[in-house]
Amino acid sequence: MGKVNKQELVREVITGARENSIGVVLFHQAVGRILGINVTDMKCLNIIVMKGSASPSLLAELTGLSTGSATAMIDRLEKRGLIKRLPNPDDRRGTTVVLTVEATKRLPRLFASMAKAMEELVSSYSESQLEILLDFFRRISRLWRSEREQLQRSQTSYRGRN
Repeated sequence: MGKVNKQELVREVITGARENSIGVVLFHQAVGRILGINVTDMKCLNIIVMKGSASPSLLAELTGLSTGSATAMIDRLEKRGLIKRLPNPDDRRGTTVVLTVEATKRLPRLFASMAKAMEELVSSYSESQLEILLDFFRRISRLWRSEREQLQRSQTSYRGRN
């Protein structure tokens, strides 16, 4: 491969990020089909796996759903036997959402091949390359959150004009 200029590399990285995003969504959609849930519900499960537990309001915030839609999502996941509601130890009026024992057994099996492949791929990079990747993912996560919040604010003001 010949020398590529920075502008071309920028375009290729952005294209790669978009292709990665599509791949992630399609993979989660395939797992969701197996579980009988949609992609947003899968993302909710992912949040709970990463955090260990979450309040319904945190799930609404992190998924960008209204509190009513988040409650409906939690209801669907509970009906599928994937999550359960527990009393919030920090707020006796609130609840905390956690994975069921069944989900903690079932989800890792569905992701085992991907987890192994991801570990092998990421391990193939040097420490300095991993530091760059880590910086990129931290910064892009903040960027996505910021852009989503901006879009939600503009959508709210746009709706108000109609």
